[in-house]
Amino acid sequence: MTSRNTSLASNHQNDGSMPPAQRHVISPMGKQMSLKDLPAPSTKRWVIRRKAEVVAGVRGGLLTLDEACTRYSLTIDEFRSWQRLLERHGVQGLRTTKIKKYRRPASQPDVINRSP
Repeated sequence: MTSRNTSLASNHQNDGSMPPAQRHVISPMGKQMSLKDLPAPSTKRWVIRRKAEVVAGVRGGLLTLDEACTRYSLTIDEFRSWQRLLERHGVQGLRTTKIKKYRRPASQPDVINRSP
């Protein structure tokens, strides 16, 4: 795990020994997070912090991938894309305004077209 996403790691082993309501993970803001700290199921506006909280919740065992997708009306592909972007680029990679930059294959350089 790289240093930029260590704050999203669980502070315990995710071995299933603790019920989800008692599990705590470290939020993207560096604070302990429990199931009640996850975004509301009615969330429609997905800011980067909320996306990162859902990914941290699944990683930490607060809820399963299927539960997260059902709760937030996400596809598995959508969740996995958040997870990949977070792993590769940190929380800032989840910004929708940066999708082109972060989803471009590494072999393609950033090119800015400027008209003369």
